[in-house]
Amino acid sequence: MNRLRSSLPAHRIRNFAIIAHVDHGKSTLADRLIEATGTVEARRMREQVLDSMDLERERGITIKLQTVRMFAEGPDGEVHQLHLIDTPGHVDFTGEVTRSLAAADGVLLLVDATQGVQAQTVANLRLANELGLAVLPVVNKIDSPLADVAAALDGLDALPGVDAAAAVLVSARTGEGVAELIEQIIAQLPPPSGDATAPLRAIVFDSHYDPFAGVVLHVRVVDGTLLAGQRMLAHSSGTSLVPAEVGVFAPAAQVTGALLAGEVGWVSAAMKDATLVRPGEILVDPEADPTGRRRSSGRPSRWSSPGSTRPGRATSRRCAARSNASP
Repeated sequence: MNRLRSSLPAHRIRNFAIIAHVDHGKSTLADRLIEATGTVEARRMREQVLDSMDLERERGITIKLQTVRMFAEGPDGEVHQLHLIDTPGHVDFTGEVTRSLAAADGVLLLVDATQGVQAQTVANLRLANELGLAVLPVVNKIDSPLADVAAALDGLDALPGVDAAAAVLVSARTGEGVAELIEQIIAQLPPPSGDATAPLRAIVFDSHYDPFAGVVLHVRVVDGTLLAGQRMLAHSSGTSLVPAEVGVFAPAAQVTGALLAGEVGWVSAAMKDATLVRPGEILVDPEADPTGRRRSSGRPSRWSSPGSTRPGRATSRRCAARSNASP
C-alpha cells in the first residue's frame, strides 16, 4: 500500500499539535514520533527534522509551524493516520501557535519533568481550551537525574481541563514511553468531525512561498473533498483559484491529488501574491454556493466563516494572524 496516496475514514484520523513552554523538548518529541512511525527512514533522520530554518536549528527553537502526516497501528490493530501540526513554544510566536491549533482536534500538553509547568505552558493551554480542543498531558525528560515527575504531575493537576491521571510519561531523548504515547493519541484524542459528502469547506491555517510553485496554502479540509483542478473560492477575499497540485507533508511535500474531510495538507494554485488568500480564509465550492456563504447546519462550528457577522473568538484569532509567505 502506498501510504502517501492512501486516505482513511475520518474515524481513523487524528489531527493534533504539541504545545509546550520553550525548551521543554517539543521538537525532540516530534522527532521520536516521526521515527517511531517510520515516516522518515532511519538513515535520513536528523535532529529537529521539522525545523527547516537555519535559525531554528541553530537555536534549538521552532519559529515556523510545520505539519507532517504519519501512520501508526492503534490498539485495535487498525492503521490510523496522524497529522502532527508542529508549533513554536516561545511567547513571541503566539500567532503561529494559534494558527496551528486552528487545524487540530486535540493537543499534547508537554511539560518538562525538570522544570514543571511554566508560563507559556499555561498560555498555550488557554488557547487550546478556548478552541475546545482535547488535551492529553505528557511529562517529558523522565530520564533526567533532575526529574521530579510527581511535582510535574501536581502542576498539571492544577491546570483547568487537564487530567493529570491520564498523563503519559516519556523521554523524548531516549524514546522511552513514545510507543505508549502513540497508542494514547489514538485512544484519547478525537477524530475530526465533518461531512465527507457535503460541499467543500477548508480552512487555510498557514502558507509559504515556493520559488517554483508560488504561494503554497496549508489547509485543513472540514467538509467535502478538495481536488486538484477543482475551482474554489476564498470566502473573505473573493479570490477564485484552481489548484494545480494538492498533497500532504510527510514531512517533505508529496502530491496526492486530493484531500478528504478531516485531512491536513497543502494546495498549490500558482499564486504569486500571498495577500490574496490569508490564513483564516475558508475555501468553498462556488458551484454549491456562488457567494461562498453556507447555510447554517444549526450547530456551532470552530470553523465559522471569516465573513460571519458574529465570528467566535477562535475565528477572530485565526483571522488576525497574518501570513508569513512573501515572494
